[in-house]
Amino acid sequence: MNASFPPVLPTYNRTPLRFAHGQGSWLIAEDGTRYLDFTSGIAVNALGHAHPALVAALTEQAQALWHVSNLYEIPVQEKLAEALVAHTFADTVFFTNSGTEAAELAIKMVRKYWHDQGTPRDTILTFEGAFHGRSTGAIAAAGAEKMTKGFGPLMPGFKTLPWGDLDALRAALDDTVAAVMIEPIQGEGGIRPLPDADLKALRALCDQTGALLVLDEVQCGMGRTGRLFAHEWAGITPDIMMVAKGIGGGFPLGAVLATARAASGMGVGTHGSTYGGNPLACAVGLKLVEIITSDGFLDTVRRKGALLRQKLEGLVASHPDIFEEVRGTGLMLGLKCTCPNTDLVRAAQDAHLLTVPAADNVIRLLPPLTISEDEITEALRRLDQAASTLS
Repeated sequence: MNASFPPVLPTYNRTPLRFAHGQGSWLIAEDGTRYLDFTSGIAVNALGHAHPALVAALTEQAQALWHVSNLYEIPVQEKLAEALVAHTFADTVFFTNSGTEAAELAIKMVRKYWHDQGTPRDTILTFEGAFHGRSTGAIAAAGAEKMTKGFGPLMPGFKTLPWGDLDALRAALDDTVAAVMIEPIQGEGGIRPLPDADLKALRALCDQTGALLVLDEVQCGMGRTGRLFAHEWAGITPDIMMVAKGIGGGFPLGAVLATARAASGMGVGTHGSTYGGNPLACAVGLKLVEIITSDGFLDTVRRKGALLRQKLEGLVASHPDIFEEVRGTGLMLGLKCTCPNTDLVRAAQDAHLLTVPAADNVIRLLPPLTISEDEITEALRRLDQAASTLS
């Protein structure tokens, strides 16, 4: 044993905070300090910490059956797939454990589709600032040097385009392109929404050329924007969609949703997962989908998102030396900073408010979808306090 090397691989620059438990929108540290959590585990804890309905669903399933493998039929997995199909564009679902795994399957699905068509299409168009995970395939898709450096040779077949440049997209998207992979709202990239008109134009270009449209809704999906999925705001549908984070409410769960056409090449033996679709994860996911799609839930998310944005706009006006603009939709919002965003994250933490940094000098605000209006008001008070210390 090398005593100088930590037992946990040091791939994270971790904040020296240790949380003992969580409740709703709050995290309680080992010393008893309460923090208002506007990270939600980076858009994972969609219903907050220890939501009673999710705890009950997990407990009930844990007392019955944990794991049987996909060698057998798993009824709760089938129920969750049926619920997702009923509420989306999809005809079929494959369950994973994470967004990165979902990205890998999406890439395989695209390539297998064109292989079976007998057409030599293997280029997938992606975009600057994208984040699709940290596997070798996912970092190749994003193309960012900070993620790819030292990990070559990378998977070929990706072409990265400038974010939001429709002319560049039109020039690149011809009948040799297999697919376009894009986040409707970039999360890690700085809470950068793709305008609805651009998403509609992208769908039309894919239709014209036959390319598949792959949407990465790992961070912006599952009610985060006030719709079940962000692409619904533009009135379009993808061919393939990657989902994770919020779908498990904190339990590891991901999924790839697809049309029958896009998934047509994925027959027996083409993909698998030891833990994907296990009963524990699917029981939690099913309960979460039931809650988020219940009458009025997303209306409430939209109302709270509008309230939070209104208050943030006021904050920007009050601290022009600290903030530049508000970005995002629903409860996926960002503040572009004029000071270093890491300084603001630390100042907010000192005010016992947890936020998440992102690219483009942005801090992300990703509260639970169950956040109360009083908690939104309290979060803004703490942000104002943090900004005042930096002015």
